[in-house]
Amino acid sequence: MFQYILKRILYFIPTLFAISLITFFLSKVAPGDPVELRLQGGMQSQAGGQLTEKLAGEKAYLDLSERMGLNLPAFYFEITSKASPDTLYKIPRKKERENLSRLVNEYGNWQQISDYYHSVKQLEFSLFDMQTDTSNFARVRQIRETCNELYTKYDDITIQRLIGVIEEAVNVNSLASAQPYAKAVKEKYALMQSQATPGKKYIPAFHFYGTHNQYHRWLFGDVPWIGENDDPRKQARGFFRADFGVSYLDGRPVSSILWDAVGYTMLINIIAIIIAYLVSIPIGVETAIRKDTVFDRFTTTTLFILYSLPSFWIATMLIIFFTNSEYGMNWFPTHGVHSQHLSSDASFFERIGDLAYHLVLPVFCIVYGSFAFISRQMRGGMLTVIRQDYIRTARAKGLDNKTVTWKHAFRNSLIPIITMFAGLFPAMISGALIIEIIFSIPGMGKVSYESVVARNYPVLYTVLMFSAILTMLGILVSDLLYALVDPRISFTKKTR
Repeated sequence: MFQYILKRILYFIPTLFAISLITFFLSKVAPGDPVELRLQGGMQSQAGGQLTEKLAGEKAYLDLSERMGLNLPAFYFEITSKASPDTLYKIPRKKERENLSRLVNEYGNWQQISDYYHSVKQLEFSLFDMQTDTSNFARVRQIRETCNELYTKYDDITIQRLIGVIEEAVNVNSLASAQPYAKAVKEKYALMQSQATPGKKYIPAFHFYGTHNQYHRWLFGDVPWIGENDDPRKQARGFFRADFGVSYLDGRPVSSILWDAVGYTMLINIIAIIIAYLVSIPIGVETAIRKDTVFDRFTTTTLFILYSLPSFWIATMLIIFFTNSEYGMNWFPTHGVHSQHLSSDASFFERIGDLAYHLVLPVFCIVYGSFAFISRQMRGGMLTVIRQDYIRTARAKGLDNKTVTWKHAFRNSLIPIITMFAGLFPAMISGALIIEIIFSIPGMGKVSYESVVARNYPVLYTVLMFSAILTMLGILVSDLLYALVDPRISFTKKTR
């Protein structure tokens, strides 16, 4: 058995590596710019200011990008074409970097593409040194907006149109200082087209970056954060050292956000799982023993009716009729996990009682639908076992039905229930999304939903990684329980 456990743990390493790769690259292809999400649009508000404000905004963007490790290559290595440079990752803004990659794929001459890109930058920055008044303010603003469009456009028709807009806008005396830069943009773009080398796209190139990359930093850390005095306490320690990054919304550590939420979710789900199994297993056993009786049909019909009722509808009905004296009985609170009138010096048992009082309805909404499924699995396992020869032998010996059922048949009929056990571990942290939102419970479901809406990817991908790890642990525990309930199941080779 020890050898089997060790072998399974060794299998977990490549599996976890594959899951981490999938999770990481999902974060790379997810929409939105992480830095802009952290800055909450602060960069756009500075786009129309003076040069000093623009440079300050750019510096804030670059500093935050470095703090988040986004100034590093994505992986240990990269397989690209000869047309693509090995330093494209150094372009800080995601949209600009993606657009340059498209231009490289179209024309294949990175040097000319880089010259064109920098000519647009020079045109944009030249406008900040210009004195603006009512006669040229609209044109200056138009050129800036056009430059921002050029950073994200790669099709020839659109770029030609935008360059024409710039040429027309700078064709006034008050913008004479910007005319050379506008002319350079047109010339660099024409040079990029005339000196295109698309054949380089078909020549493979391999770039090796070592451990100084985003993936390694995310998993193992060791890359110092950029901060005041380069404080070593601000180093990124990595996922395997309990550093899950920071939230894009408020800069809080992800570990802090999840730690606050996972307690309530685990408490609710553990209570729900215990109740579900304590109720469903005896029901499944009894319906198997009384197969095709009135009790079996009535119980099965009732449970499947409950199973068919949506949890959000049940939750709404419970709130209407059990938390509101106007429509029903004001027995339970409508939301939250603690009463507002609970004093800070309340005793431990008072706090537990208040928490239990708030969790009655949410737990019921989570647990009622599982009665039908678990009891049906238990019923099927029991029906299979009680038809076996050794059960008939036990009855032939004169053993009473209770002994035959619970001592001989019950243990071997638990295989389907144990199979479901693998899904219990991740369920404990995944949260009941709808229920937590309806009852305003600050658990994992509510946190995950808010993270999806806000594109707070560090939280989402941390939950995904933990769910994968707990699923693997659940499968291992299930395999061990198989051997525990049925000695005939063995994971070691038997020698004759």
